Amino acid sequence: MTERDLARLELIVDVALKRSDYDKENARRLSEDLEWANVIEEENIPRDLVTMNSKVCVRDIDSGNKMTFTLVYPEAADLFKGKISVLAPVGSAVLGYRSGDIVEWEVPSGKRRLKIEEVSN
Repeated sequence: MTERDLARLELIVDVALKRSDYDKENARRLSEDLEWANVIEEENIPRDLVTMNSKVCVRDIDSGNKMTFTLVYPEAADLFKGKISVLAPVGSAVLGYRSGDIVEWEVPSGKRRLKIEEVSN
């Protein structure tokens, strides 16, 4: 991710950790991911890498259902417009992965597995 995105996401995580329990759990996961993030120049980011403002098409491996959304900062989230916050479980789960990757994460009903079908920036 870019240095600018990393700095902004770290600030968002700090604020979220001071808020509700829902935000705290997702913020903790995102914070752990940010510790391992590779910072690269914006012009060197691969086209198929999920970054902030990427449009992402994913397929649920178990159900076969597809979903397309844009990964956004929390203040721009709007489910009706297909804009999902990086603090939402699926948002933080896909950040930093590439087209073709399979992402797994725990949800209250069990483990979800998504294949990233397509990414556009």
